[in-house]
Amino acid sequence: MKSKSVSTQSRQLVSVELGDRSYPIHIGDDLLSDASLLEPHISGQQVCIITNDTVAPLYLETLSETLSAYKPINIILPDGEKYKTLDTVSLIYDRLLEERFSRSATLVALGGGVIGDMVGFAAATYQRGIDFIQVPTTLLSQVDSSVGGKTGVNRPLGKNMVGAFYQPNCVLADTSTLETLPDRELKAGLAEVIKYGLINNLPFLNWLDDSIENILARDKSALAYAICTSCEDKAAIVAEDEKEAGIRAILNLGHTFGHAIETAMGYGNWLHGEAVATGMVMAADLSCRLELISKQDFERVKDIIQRAQLPVSPPAEMSAETFISLMSRDKKAEQGRIKFILLEKLGKARAGEEIDQKTLASLF
Repeated sequence: MKSKSVSTQSRQLVSVELGDRSYPIHIGDDLLSDASLLEPHISGQQVCIITNDTVAPLYLETLSETLSAYKPINIILPDGEKYKTLDTVSLIYDRLLEERFSRSATLVALGGGVIGDMVGFAAATYQRGIDFIQVPTTLLSQVDSSVGGKTGVNRPLGKNMVGAFYQPNCVLADTSTLETLPDRELKAGLAEVIKYGLINNLPFLNWLDDSIENILARDKSALAYAICTSCEDKAAIVAEDEKEAGIRAILNLGHTFGHAIETAMGYGNWLHGEAVATGMVMAADLSCRLELISKQDFERVKDIIQRAQLPVSPPAEMSAETFISLMSRDKKAEQGRIKFILLEKLGKARAGEEIDQKTLASLF
């Protein structure tokens, strides 16, 4: 798997190679004010910046000024996973219709994964598809959700159950936005960073073992390396399997367990990265019980997630029955049969393992 990557001093450029739908991921400090990175990806004159009420006071003015040639309109949505719904997306549709936005319009998602997923879904469905740009402002969205074209919203019975594969025109990951990111959100983003080391990149996992405390301390060089490597790994996998027919499924390590936690506990009570962290420990435990990895390897997975100050145990109030019921509804389940991403070894995952309920119950 390959992805193109270019580094120039404090900026990196990673390319998601999808033929005529390829797009760049720009990574670096103070990118929000650089119009030259965005303008090549805006074809019409109508631009709408969509953000939330947490991010808007921090970065909306800067981005609006950068795109001032287009006289962008703004939509400010409430912040939180609980608002990742069709009702919220309808607010976007209504405003675009009021402003008479055409098929040549461009939406710009300014925020974390919730904003990115909703704006991407709105772009995929408004007038059967218009352009959009991702400007992620959290670690999790910069290393994962803004890249690869997964968009969607949650339903009460399941996370991301309504959505579409729809690629952005460009991703602008301004690492300076992480300076205002709460510690809890930074840690949650680290779960997805660790995932890349576990599934596909043992040297990166070894580097993380040595560098996790530097990332938590917000060391700029460590953060930049972690973001760029994560984007390179995801870009390569997406280029090989855009719509998750094969290898891309390994990106879901821990997510089947994690989505069940988010759904059971109420969206937003556990952050996505916190639930995925616990899910990865559970997937590693399952891999160990199936004798795919050693007890020592399992303990290493658990240790690095603990050192990232992330949870490693599922909520006490969730029983095996609750997990199994929710996981059987997951979009990755087939006719109620739950399939899991497992670790063959550290640095290599495999997809499509169906596990019997007795083995699953042993995890609790």
